[in-house]
Amino acid sequence: MSDALQDLRLETLAVITGRPEHQVDAPLNQPPVFASTYVGSHTPENGDLGYGRYQNATWQALERAIGALEGGWALCYSSGMAAADAILGLLPRGSTVVLPTNCYLGVSSLVDERAAVLDWTVERVSVADTAAVLAAAKNADLVWIESPTNPTIDVADLPSLGDAVPHSAILVVDSTFATPLLQRPLTNGATIVLHSATKFMSGHSDAVLGAIVVDPVRDDLYGRLLATRKLRGAVPGVMESYLVLRGLRTLALRLERAQANAAVLAKRLTVHPHVLRVRYPGLRADPGHDVANRTMAGFGSLIAIELADAPTAEAFIDRLQLWVHTTSLGGVESTLERRRRWSTELPTVPEGLIRMSVGIEHVEDLWRDLEEGLRSA
Repeated sequence: MSDALQDLRLETLAVITGRPEHQVDAPLNQPPVFASTYVGSHTPENGDLGYGRYQNATWQALERAIGALEGGWALCYSSGMAAADAILGLLPRGSTVVLPTNCYLGVSSLVDERAAVLDWTVERVSVADTAAVLAAAKNADLVWIESPTNPTIDVADLPSLGDAVPHSAILVVDSTFATPLLQRPLTNGATIVLHSATKFMSGHSDAVLGAIVVDPVRDDLYGRLLATRKLRGAVPGVMESYLVLRGLRTLALRLERAQANAAVLAKRLTVHPHVLRVRYPGLRADPGHDVANRTMAGFGSLIAIELADAPTAEAFIDRLQLWVHTTSLGGVESTLERRRRWSTELPTVPEGLIRMSVGIEHVEDLWRDLEEGLRSA
């Protein structure tokens, strides 16, 4: 990042980075470049693109923008899981992996699959228990942290972990729920940051894409990841890259509104007689409040509530009119899901837990829908 950009706030960087050079009559936005084949030269060193699986101007623009926001070198992938798979591909046979007790089930399943084939040792710990994470990390090759976690909204003390996790271990932080606007893990000692850009970065539920950002001092890891992406071909689509880059421009505004809505709804849900527990770090009584207040620039727009049991949770969801029942999140619309409806969901997640992704609708409309659903259920 240039010195001029380093002086700008993240909200500004989200708007201005990843654009073409300003020239008269040139497009202000990076257009989608639909090309699988580029004109070559008999001297390969004279060309940078080579082939559609190697580079594309639209990906590169998005990677510049995400890299500027996180303060590292970004690579985009065809999905968040493709990005996660690329990171895990760095580990050899016999590695030791530290994984959150509660984390995204896709990552958990992928680690288990690889562990069975490659004789990995997998230790699961609560990311909120810093001492337990550090104890497990002493002999680890990779420490995987989600913060806040999916779907239980646990918060990790990233500065403490970054200071103390051995430098021999790769410290990965899945920061999808926080976005770069609420925390920047590379500044706290992380090696790699992971984003499912499908979620908040895109923000409009119309693109599937993943991104990783590597600490600039680890150019060795960046080089390996880039070479593997070229070889295996888990590249992002051109149109998806364009849509995510466009969505990134309004991330600050969307997050500000959604986060404000979440704060209001979380407080009201805590006093509702049918809600057993509300998980949201913006609540003073939440176990992650102090850490989030100290380490994050905001509390995010994800809430998890617990109802009595699975039938009650499903009856509540069925009665909602405005909230959308779907497995994804981070869009402008408010969505929710009972996570244990998936047979592969981790058993540590309560049966009656509902993960709620708060959108940008009027908060009173959202609340009225929730209140009616709870009353009817």
